[in-house]
Amino acid sequence: MTHHEEPQVARHAQSMAGRDGTMPPQQQEPPGLTAAMDPVPDHGESSWVGRGRLEGLKALISGGDSGIGRAVAIAFAREGADVAITYLPEEEEDAQDVVGWIDKAGRTAVTVPGDLRDERECERIAAEAVAGLGGLNILVNNAGYHWARGEPGIEGLRTEDLERAVRTNLYGTLWLTRACVPHLGAGDCVINTTSVQAYQPSETMIDYAATKAALNNVTANLAGELGPRGIRVNAVAPGPVWTPLQPATKTPEAVSHMGADTPLGRIGQPAELAGAYVFLASPAEASFVSGTVVGVTGGLPVF
Repeated sequence: MTHHEEPQVARHAQSMAGRDGTMPPQQQEPPGLTAAMDPVPDHGESSWVGRGRLEGLKALISGGDSGIGRAVAIAFAREGADVAITYLPEEEEDAQDVVGWIDKAGRTAVTVPGDLRDERECERIAAEAVAGLGGLNILVNNAGYHWARGEPGIEGLRTEDLERAVRTNLYGTLWLTRACVPHLGAGDCVINTTSVQAYQPSETMIDYAATKAALNNVTANLAGELGPRGIRVNAVAPGPVWTPLQPATKTPEAVSHMGADTPLGRIGQPAELAGAYVFLASPAEASFVSGTVVGVTGGLPVF
């Protein structure tokens, strides 16, 4: 994003939240869809201007149909990359919207629906993405799940929610990365999505926070392992961001106050996260950056 677009996005993000930083109370059933949100998130559709930083590269983004993944897909395409996205089959409507934005950027779009909770599905997704793109340079592990409508703390933890969070967030990341690494070479990269929850865990999301802390360790581990091969591995740790995951997994009351306790006093928009991923993906701008977690949190500390 250029110097001129950043204030525009920030002003738009501020206007989408109320004066007290709140959003309208609302709820969806998982996994949630973008069009049903009020207001619809900003993914950079009208603000991101590419500068050719990823020209000719090929990227696979998990959870690329909505939220942060959608914003990253749009930005990557406008920066010159061909983009494959994976998502749950019930998110096809959102996925096709993203395809439209990639097409408008003049890049190749590849859709690979599938469930990352299944090891064989992760292998299939990687194979189909690589085949569709004709190679792979960037893997963005972005898909995630949490559930925060039940009772807080360990006594309210449901086994089915724990299993889904661990298998989506941690197993899925490891399986998909394992399947993609053989296709990566010197100058290529892996970018994981962790969370401020890894540093400041909420009582209502003990399982989610644990998986995100684990992904910080996975990032450091893979950076050490793959560094000698010239493959960089980094992560982005978002704070509260306005995506379908929020109304799909939180109570309406919790949704309405998300982000109000950040130093900036509001929830973030997906478009405000995309720049961190573009930077980390750029073989020129981030050529000596590996093993790093970049916090985009509205001022919440990540240390």
